[in-house]
Amino acid sequence: MKKILSILALALAALALTACSATAPKVQAGIDDDGQDIRIFTTSNTDGKITSATIEAAFEKTGFSIDGNNNMNAPFKPRFGKTFYQTYQLFTTHSSAHTLALVKKYPKIGLLSPLSMSIYSNRDDDLSKGKTMNISSLTLRGMSRITQIPMTNPDLIDYAKFIEKALRAALPGGEFVTLSYKNVAKMDVSYETTFTTVFDGANEDERAEQKDDFEAEFEGELEPIGFLFPGFVDFASEFGDAGYDAFEQYDTYSICKLDVIFPIHQNHPEVGAFAPCTYYIYMKKGEKTVHMGFPAIENWITATDLDPTDKKTFGTLFEAQKLIESIVNEIIE
Repeated sequence: MKKILSILALALAALALTACSATAPKVQAGIDDDGQDIRIFTTSNTDGKITSATIEAAFEKTGFSIDGNNNMNAPFKPRFGKTFYQTYQLFTTHSSAHTLALVKKYPKIGLLSPLSMSIYSNRDDDLSKGKTMNISSLTLRGMSRITQIPMTNPDLIDYAKFIEKALRAALPGGEFVTLSYKNVAKMDVSYETTFTTVFDGANEDERAEQKDDFEAEFEGELEPIGFLFPGFVDFASEFGDAGYDAFEQYDTYSICKLDVIFPIHQNHPEVGAFAPCTYYIYMKKGEKTVHMGFPAIENWITATDLDPTDKKTFGTLFEAQKLIESIVNEIIE
């Protein structure tokens, strides 16, 4: 009888191990996404000790570079006459080491370099459960879908885990909110607006001057019509400092427009996972073709089930994208 019970116990143990093994990838840090592109990490902040500054410090201590941490209430209040959250920050950050690991095979990692996140409290009219602090960011799935880097890529998985490590350091005792958006884009769909041009200078200095001219005109055309550039990263220099010099040029911009983010963030503060959007421009050594692009606004819609026919909300969003496209096409013609 003891032998039978012993065999039964072993069988049950093996079954339990098999079940745990089958679900293990789902519970790993950075992996649990519930089929969503966006995730929200939240914690109680009744005592107000967690601020955008403490979150920034936690990300820095984890090993991230901070590219921007912008208080959006400051321009919202005078521009629109109101705000909805005691705290609403658009936060941009990147890990140079993780970006370098991915760029060697997937140069379009610039779509997410820097990463965009929103830092926000619960709404001022919804304090029934006490004050909270929240950070929205992309899931591993979301990072994979936008860049078309496979979810199984170990470097992308490591990056997702590294982000989660920073989130847990920034919001102690926090947990992920369960989201249930139904119209999330399929994994083989990448909403990206791309351009190519040629910098045909005779040498690296001349091509660098062509890049500088393009970027000066790019900023000069967009700033007067309300676009902001809260972040800029010279990745070619960062990669070079790390001993990798395959890129002659690699710059990324964070681009934002108040009229775009304000009407959407009221009910969907998590869209900060896409705002500011990142515009990349790169050219490999030995080539003269320049590649540029940014995540299209369809990502906002498919990640959150927002209604694209809502012209009041999305009119400015579609208009902003068309403005960027037309200006870039005009410059490179």
